[in-house]
Amino acid sequence: MMNQNKDYLSGLNSSQYEAVTTLQGPLMVLAGAGSGKTRVLTMRIAHLINNGVDPFNILALTFTNKAAREMKERIAKVVGESDARSIWMGTFHSVFARILRSEAPIIGFPSNFTIYDTQDSLNVLKKVIKDLNLDADIYKPKKVQGRISEFKNNLITVRAYYNNPELMEADARANMKYLGQVYQKYVEACFRNGAMDFDDLLLRTNEILTRFPEVLAKYQDKFRYILVDEYQDTNHSQYLIVKALASKFENICVVGDDAQSIYSFRGANIYNILNFKKDYPDAVTVSLEQNYRSTQNIVNAANSVIAKNEQQFKKNVFSANEEGDKIKVYRSFSDAEEANFVAANIWELHNSRQMKFDKFAILYRTNAQTRAFEDALRRKNIPYRVYGGLSFYQRKEVKDLMAYLRLLVNENDNEAFLRIMNYPARGIGETTQNKLIVYADSKGLSLGSVLDHLLEHSPSLGLNNSTLKKLDEFWQMIKAFRVSLKQDNAYIVAMEVAKRTGIINTLKSDQTPEGISRLDNIQELINSIQGFIEEQQQLEDGDASLSNFLENIALASDTKGNDDDDNKVSLMTIHLSKGLEFPVVYMVGLEENLFPSLMSTATREGVEEERRLFYVALTRAEKQAFITYAVSRFQWGKITDAEPSRFLSEIDPHFIEFVNPGIEKKVINRSGLKSDIFGDMSSEPVYFKKKEPKKTLSRNISPLAPKPEKQNLKPLASAKINTPKAGVQQDIKVGDTVRHERFGVGEVIFLDGSDANNVKAKVKFVNEGEKNLILKFAKLIKL
Repeated sequence: MMNQNKDYLSGLNSSQYEAVTTLQGPLMVLAGAGSGKTRVLTMRIAHLINNGVDPFNILALTFTNKAAREMKERIAKVVGESDARSIWMGTFHSVFARILRSEAPIIGFPSNFTIYDTQDSLNVLKKVIKDLNLDADIYKPKKVQGRISEFKNNLITVRAYYNNPELMEADARANMKYLGQVYQKYVEACFRNGAMDFDDLLLRTNEILTRFPEVLAKYQDKFRYILVDEYQDTNHSQYLIVKALASKFENICVVGDDAQSIYSFRGANIYNILNFKKDYPDAVTVSLEQNYRSTQNIVNAANSVIAKNEQQFKKNVFSANEEGDKIKVYRSFSDAEEANFVAANIWELHNSRQMKFDKFAILYRTNAQTRAFEDALRRKNIPYRVYGGLSFYQRKEVKDLMAYLRLLVNENDNEAFLRIMNYPARGIGETTQNKLIVYADSKGLSLGSVLDHLLEHSPSLGLNNSTLKKLDEFWQMIKAFRVSLKQDNAYIVAMEVAKRTGIINTLKSDQTPEGISRLDNIQELINSIQGFIEEQQQLEDGDASLSNFLENIALASDTKGNDDDDNKVSLMTIHLSKGLEFPVVYMVGLEENLFPSLMSTATREGVEEERRLFYVALTRAEKQAFITYAVSRFQWGKITDAEPSRFLSEIDPHFIEFVNPGIEKKVINRSGLKSDIFGDMSSEPVYFKKKEPKKTLSRNISPLAPKPEKQNLKPLASAKINTPKAGVQQDIKVGDTVRHERFGVGEVIFLDGSDANNVKAKVKFVNEGEKNLILKFAKLIKL
């Protein structure tokens, strides 16, 4: 029956061959990272057809349209276009929408029902909340939308909700005791409109298959062979549909990797794959363990970490590729230095190995981390693309706070004015704004000028006293900020603006993942201001003013490459990177409470999912992987100590090496990492010993100090510095190797000054070039 001489079977390894040719009964294919999962799926479908299975009887479910298209194209090359087109293949939502087009009338929906996207459903919810006279600041539409989505994906209908006192009590405690009414009115509105949202496509399919056995029997008979990709990412609703459809013939093949289950926040249930053998006791299990993507070192390092998870199928994933480089670990003093290292390393590899920029990916845990890396890449004119979101300075919340700051520097900035006049909401509506714009234009004035003399202009504006009062209060607040700017630095003023305007409270009240991310972005913007101030204070010609900060951001934000050019470094969250691969990957921010995230560490299940996320990130790398972390990081403008991630201590030390071995051993010891994780500490390993400064930098930095440019400079032989954290004074001389928390490692090439308070040092940094630093502020560490 099965022909082993088929061309499409010839290139399969033994495990892949078994998965492709086991056609009858339940089959679970555990596909390790880079093990040829897609190839197995496509060849299995082709093999079914070549063995007499009607393509109309095959159902293949994927998680992306892209995956479905790629699989169909591959299958068509084996069995032909006609048979490939006859397969029912697509995402869960697209396939079940197709079924519902035929079956929806049985539950009262038209066949041509509308499918609401996220914005459509949000608009309906906003109207429902308004019609019920509920406070939209409490019943935030996006938060309510997420809650209803959670209900639907767990098959909690309106009736089931009202029969569940625990759910109702939980919503009451969250100050949303009328959520059930919102849910009911929303469902009724969708029904009246003949519309289903994305979650309904699953919920209504479940409803039809449960309530109407004859419909279930029809589709059971139709879909005699079922294949499910990424089974570890299925939610409860998807699981029940698949289980129902497969229950007659049980010719079900699920493909997935429990080690890559990272979407619990979307409702994915890892137990669907872990319990597959309970659902189908006679199931055959095939493990695809050969990784074709990554080097041996990368695969072995990833294995050593994921082995710590208790909830998993044990696999022996291996690579027959080259051994490859060890994973490079870079320990930086600050988040700014971390970003500078990554940018400099990309630039070096691009130049020395002629590697295109699209061969590099920077993977991070949270979107707020992009800011430092975007800044560092821009400074080196490295083109990049942020995936799954806007560039940091283009995000709404960032632009909102920036607009306030722009208005403090330039009261004639009408664009900034209009952006924040009613944000956060203060009762200055669109009608009022339009009247102001028309009047200001007619008089040739800026909006700020009109508000500066509001009493004089008020008779001509046509606004009532209440609105005039709100405008005056808003403008007085802006003027108060401008007074503060004359007395305090940009960071203090920015923090005052974020608090007093209500931006922070507005974002804090939204506890959805999106709301938390927006608050993180505000924190990161304030961090960047404080970092900018500190950097400018250390430079001889530094300018720490708010206007200079805004100018730097504006100039940096304008340096974009050609949008049509795909040769760009990829920046993305680890979640978005799943399924992708890159020759060189940088995993950044490997610190406790960042990765693993603070919210995940309360439970073992949470930590295990974060560990799976680490595994996914590391196995995106084909040739080289870099892991970076900082020992200090800004939080709301204050420097806080950071501890290395527990996942660093879980990597087998045979597969890693430190890029910057010159940092003192004490930095690691204070972090909480076990002292023996990087080898035997009884004899100090080479990467904890202090560097010989001249040897390390001799190839990159000229030891010759330039002659002073100014006649009145007084060259010094040495100067005293206070070493940060160590609390000791050290002599610093021309030729010494030093480390700066933002600029990295460099060599002192010139010293001058008349006394200890005004000594200046010219330092040539490996990654950042020459900087003229004021020594008492520079926080240099002599290596």
